[in-house]
Amino acid sequence: MKIRKIYIFIIFFSLLILGTIFFNNLNINNTSKKVNNAAKNTEKVAEDNTEKVAEDNTEKVAEDKENLISVNTMENVNYSSKDLKGNEYLIFANKGEIDFSDKNIIFLTKVRAIIKLKNSDNIEIVSDFGKYNANNFDTIFSKNVIVTYLDNKIKSEYLDFSIDRNSMIMSNEVTFTNLENTLKADVIEMNLDTKDSKIYMHKIKDKVIITNNKNGNN
Repeated sequence: MKIRKIYIFIIFFSLLILGTIFFNNLNINNTSKKVNNAAKNTEKVAEDNTEKVAEDNTEKVAEDKENLISVNTMENVNYSSKDLKGNEYLIFANKGEIDFSDKNIIFLTKVRAIIKLKNSDNIEIVSDFGKYNANNFDTIFSKNVIVTYLDNKIKSEYLDFSIDRNSMIMSNEVTFTNLENTLKADVIEMNLDTKDSKIYMHKIKDKVIITNNKNGNN
């Protein structure tokens, strides 16, 4: 009888230990799940905050860039200057953008310039783009450049104008037209005062093409 009671006690005690271990494991699993969920929630909040900060920074950079562009961009700009001889240089453009690296350089769009010479006829220049130096008034005209004075018209894709040098240098697909002739060359250099011009090709073997407008002969 005693032995039977001992067996019953041992079985009961074993069940009690197993039950305690089971419930402890259950609590540990629940606690682990809660910790994992809390960690995931924390990561999600941190990720959301990071994305929000990144989004705010992106918007701020875009806003600053837009403000910077608006400060450096001008509509309907014009500049004028005079040399010691009394010659006047006027330039107009639909838009001007100041160079970030050099505030004296302005990039122009849809450009028109007038050179009013004291003792000679005016010269007019138009082009799609320009690069104007506000310090010395030198200007690079580019794309669909047209120069007109009296009955003469010169077309090119590039023109380098300098008051200090007192000249214009036209290059790239140059065509000079007057009432009598049409001339095609690589480069035309013109003195602003005298209108004396130097016309030449880059390669010595190439020749300037001259066509008579009346009979079409070269």
